[in-house]
Amino acid sequence: MMDIFDKYAPFASRHEQLLQLGADPFAVRIDELRSATEAVIDGRETILVGTNNYLGLTYDPACIAAAQEALERYGTGTTGSRIANGTYGPHQELEQAFARFLKRRSCMVFSTGYQANLAMIAGLAGPRDVVLIDADSHASIYDACKLSGATIVRFRHNDPADLDRRLTRLGAEGECKLVVVEGLYSMLGDTAPLQAFVEVKKKHGAWLLVDEAHSFGVYGETGRGLAEAEGVEEEVDFVVGTFSKSLGAIGGFGASNHPKFDLLRFCARPYMFTASPSPSSIASVRAALQRIEEDPTLRTRLWANARRLHEGLVGIGLRPCSPVSPVIAVPLPGEIAAARAWNLLRERGVYVNLALPPGTPGSLCLLRASLSAAHSFAQVDVVIERFAAVVAELTEEGAALARTA
Repeated sequence: MMDIFDKYAPFASRHEQLLQLGADPFAVRIDELRSATEAVIDGRETILVGTNNYLGLTYDPACIAAAQEALERYGTGTTGSRIANGTYGPHQELEQAFARFLKRRSCMVFSTGYQANLAMIAGLAGPRDVVLIDADSHASIYDACKLSGATIVRFRHNDPADLDRRLTRLGAEGECKLVVVEGLYSMLGDTAPLQAFVEVKKKHGAWLLVDEAHSFGVYGETGRGLAEAEGVEEEVDFVVGTFSKSLGAIGGFGASNHPKFDLLRFCARPYMFTASPSPSSIASVRAALQRIEEDPTLRTRLWANARRLHEGLVGIGLRPCSPVSPVIAVPLPGEIAAARAWNLLRERGVYVNLALPPGTPGSLCLLRASLSAAHSFAQVDVVIERFAAVVAELTEEGAALARTA
């Protein structure tokens, strides 16, 4: 009889090859956190440059104090879903605060960002609808489409003309057509041309959902996301986001101006059938949202750090995949070289993400960095210096790496 795990044999083989090159990149253990940007990993003082902690709010005193107060007042968890016993005053208050900040009529809070996409997309689209998604969409978007039962159509990444062609071909097929794009794409660090996508969706009478998971708090004059930065918020029908990036916690949100939006509370299974977010997380997010509203220097520092790292990596001969953004991804020539570089950086006290196919666009092998407002220029300069040292070492090992590959 076939073993139920035999289907994963190719992945197991690749994983074993990575282990032969050094540490397991998918099981990094952080022994001690010193701050939003520093940790001890394998006994080494390490600069964290791969955490998505864009605004550095995980150690913000106001956020920590709010979480502690909520923990003492409301306990460790709700032990129930929002439609049972899991709606506390702070849940509704956070939804109201998000609605005000986003300038939306309604907002729903979810237990994770992943569930936010599942609930929003699978709740909005059904078997008689069509969902058109960017080819580079996050796994949660793909999974949401499967859960919806809708017809799924992929269009080329960041290509409004291809979306236009596919909507034209569809014609009257499908009762409703929902277009799904992201604001900032988490692997390559590029952004969606939202103004062009808006024109296409209006031309065809489609609906538009923008996942601002990595762009919320980062883009726009007030931090509402890429739609704000592009001046198209009113044309975006639905917005989704997560608490696990700029807001420094766990959870997610969906928001809209549609007058019937709250029907999703009774129709979206990932909202209805899971425990609601813990009170401490809700409280810390409320405090983080207030910090984003009141302190624009968080974004100023983040972008200064992003420009510094991007320019520094270009200066040592590397070619980031995209223009300056808080996500800076560097391609390497193959899986072996990427894993070797990741290990060399780790040994030098720099943590970045190793991103490999099939989780990357175009089968790229990447070292992915994400900047934080909490990084100092001194830390960024150290990261650049250690990248330079790794580049030099890999250059010397080039022939050996080629033979190994």
